[in-house]
Amino acid sequence: MNEAVEKVAIIGGTGPQGKGLALRLALAGVSVVLGSRDATKAQDAATEMTALLAEKGTTADITGMSMEDATKAASELVILSVPYAGHDATLTTLAPLLINKVLVDIVVPLAPGNPKAVEMPKEGSVTEAAQALLGDSVPVVGALHNVSAITLNDLSRTINCDILVCGNDLAAKKKVMALIELMGTKAYNAGLAESARCIEALTPILIRLNISKDVPFSHAGVRICPPDAH
Repeated sequence: MNEAVEKVAIIGGTGPQGKGLALRLALAGVSVVLGSRDATKAQDAATEMTALLAEKGTTADITGMSMEDATKAASELVILSVPYAGHDATLTTLAPLLINKVLVDIVVPLAPGNPKAVEMPKEGSVTEAAQALLGDSVPVVGALHNVSAITLNDLSRTINCDILVCGNDLAAKKKVMALIELMGTKAYNAGLAESARCIEALTPILIRLNISKDVPFSHAGVRICPPDAH
């Protein structure tokens, strides 16, 4: 286990994005606890992922619990990876348990029935909506909005994109960026929570490109490209 990170909770950890993150983090030596409305489903997923990583020669520490128990079990970082339709209800349930934690919100407000568009909440972004719901005592960090679930789950490849991170608490952002970089990719501080309005809105653009017949690839992400050396 990575002692600096300790135990990270992934709420919605049985979905494609949550599973991919769990695998990547566990592969990096992070202790992971999956949280779900169905604790048995979470434990079954944890057992399956542990076995998968064992086949690859990695002894992983992945467990599954109810979403409430997983939130309690997290040392500090709690990743929220649920469908947008359940975002606010899930946070309302977990809010009392998030005191002294950092919420990492990776949810994108994709339009119902149309993943090529977003429907932003009145606060401007999901990240800002989460911060408004939880209040200033719980730091919210927006991250991992633009990385494909298929990419995360394909452990034969490295993560092919950089990660833009935003939020109003600098110390919390740095902790999240350090966690992300354990997965072998680069994280950038993209500013305050309001930056999530741009970052979250990139996701449907990437989806549109990735399903386009005119584009000769899929599962692309965003990369920050430094200038060529002279």
